This record gives sequence, C-alpha cells and structure tokens, in this order.
Amino acid sequence: MNGNSIFLGTNIVLYLISGDRTLANLLDNKTIYISFISELELLGYKEISPEELKVIEDFLTTVSIIDINSEIKRITTGLKRNYKIKLPDAIIAATSHYMNLPLMTSDKAMTKLLELNILQYEK
Repeated sequence: MNGNSIFLGTNIVLYLISGDRTLANLLDNKTIYISFISELELLGYKEISPEELKVIEDFLTTVSIIDINSEIKRITTGLKRNYKIKLPDAIIAATSHYMNLPLMTSDKAMTKLLELNILQYEK
C-alpha cells in the first residue's frame, strides 16, 4: 500500500460523518479502508435515524471495506492472546496490520498494540 492509504477505526468514521472538518482535511485525498466490523457497527446502531443511515450508506460507497480471511483471523487471535482488547477491536487492528496500513483511531487502548502503526486522533 502507498503512503496515501489509511485504515480507519469505527470511532474515526463516526467523527468524520458527524462533520469533523479537521479530520476531513486530514483525510482529504486519502484512500480509505475500513473493516467489515466497522461497517456492521455503523449500520447496526439501534437508534439510527433514516437521515443518519443515508449518510452512513453514502460514506460506505466511498471506502474499501475489507472482509475477514484466514490470515486476519490468525492475527486477531494473536492480538487477543497478547492484549486485553475486545474482539471487534482486535479484528479491526488485525485487518489494519494485515493491510500494512496505519490505523487511525481515538481509542487510547489501541496504542498498546506494538505491532501496529497507530495514528492517534484526539478530538
């Protein structure tokens, strides 16, 4: 992957679709990847309005969504064994690692994952 590509955690996507201009400027002209986990989290929110759903669906058409495969599963189980993180976070982190892309997140717990290139975003 080139230096113009980035992998986003779900929290970053939420900030972006909520109108965070600083974040939008940082990501301008970047090729964006997300995990299928983020897609499910975004679309599965119980209290989502029809307008919010439309914004999410439109966003999802502009990014590449990466599904799980056997290598991502292997990396995920290693991260779960080595760190106390939730399974969805482990899958997102493993996918970023598999894709060899920096993971942008605001989740401070992810900074302990030494195997990853973490770009910590503070709102």
